[in-house]
Amino acid sequence: MVVVADGMGGHVGGEIASRIAIDAAVAAEGSVSDRIAAANHAILAEVGTRPELAGMGTTMTMLEGHPDGQGWIGHIGDSRAYLLRDGTLSQITEDHTIVTEYLRTGKITEDQAADHPQRHMLTRALGLVHGVDVDTIPLLLRPGDRVLLCSDGVNNMLTDQEIADALGAATAEEAAWELVERANRAGGHDNVTALVVDVEE
Repeated sequence: MVVVADGMGGHVGGEIASRIAIDAAVAAEGSVSDRIAAANHAILAEVGTRPELAGMGTTMTMLEGHPDGQGWIGHIGDSRAYLLRDGTLSQITEDHTIVTEYLRTGKITEDQAADHPQRHMLTRALGLVHGVDVDTIPLLLRPGDRVLLCSDGVNNMLTDQEIADALGAATAEEAAWELVERANRAGGHDNVTALVVDVEE
């Protein structure tokens, strides 16, 4: 299991929310959706005892892999999961943002989305309401696949081609560092988190 959680609600609140979410998701049992629901419950429970943290929340994107190659992605927010297979990069998750909704309904174009003032405004996140709508995506993994989970600090700074190029590094660790370094060189305007997983025989 691999998880990325990008906190929001001020530096302290965001850091607390993301840590609580990851701890709760890893400790929980059941599907990726069950684990993310447990993370949401844990954040709300913490706010119940510490009202000064009201409004804190986090994204969460999780990959759960099984020995038979069956994988599951659980997702809420605007962190992302990508798959690099045979040199081709695919975005697995869809951002839960106002701009994504506008794009889907044709209200704006891709060019307008790139610098839209609401591009970081989330429509779904953990820690804000009871009962969360989690995207659950099956993913049949093959030997040679490389999976990336990242915060939006990566994909906001890099194009898909730049992400694919960085993921072409020899090892998963080298690919992760290459993504972080490229995102920081491009401006590094946000937290940059990149987790890279190789699927082996």
